[in-house]
Amino acid sequence: MRPYALALMRRLFIIRHGNTFANSADACRIGSRTDIPLVESGHAQAQRLGAWFAQQALPIHHLFSSPLVRARQTAAAITDATGHDLDGTRDWLGEIDHGPDEGQPEADVLARIGAQALADWEERGIAPDGWIVDAEARIAAWRAFFAQAGEGADLLVTSNGAARFALLALGLPPRKLRTGAFGELATGPDGAVTLVRWDERP
Repeated sequence: MRPYALALMRRLFIIRHGNTFANSADACRIGSRTDIPLVESGHAQAQRLGAWFAQQALPIHHLFSSPLVRARQTAAAITDATGHDLDGTRDWLGEIDHGPDEGQPEADVLARIGAQALADWEERGIAPDGWIVDAEARIAAWRAFFAQAGEGADLLVTSNGAARFALLALGLPPRKLRTGAFGELATGPDGAVTLVRWDERP
């Protein structure tokens, strides 16, 4: 898509917070009940995101964040770099609740729910037994936000569990969004929302 065409559209950037574990080998499945801060590498990712958005010189319309501290810290780095203050938090940008798997190593989660249940979540957005997601409400929230009028760029700092519902709201299969990465959607004059790119790290 040509740059001048994007300039005429409302641009939506879905941004995943930075790292919350210093080493991927130590990572556990954390969700809405585990409000932990960014680690050093996560702060570095947030600063790279902020620098990238500042370099784009985007006319930022809104900067919203999940209520969780890891997302708010990431948003703060974007604020520092761009000068656009946080416009508030939104609950529907928050992480899901992993129920009995909250805080558990991935191997233990896989052992409890099985490979098929995990694949259904990753590929179709169907939550495993015991997880609290409310997929219909999340999809409705994304669609309502897509339908809002506005110009310029909206930046939404969220989590991987929540970001997948943006794609499901468009009828697309969910895809992983890595820490410190973003996806971009564009809304045309007719209101149609299209996926421009996904899972890009500055």
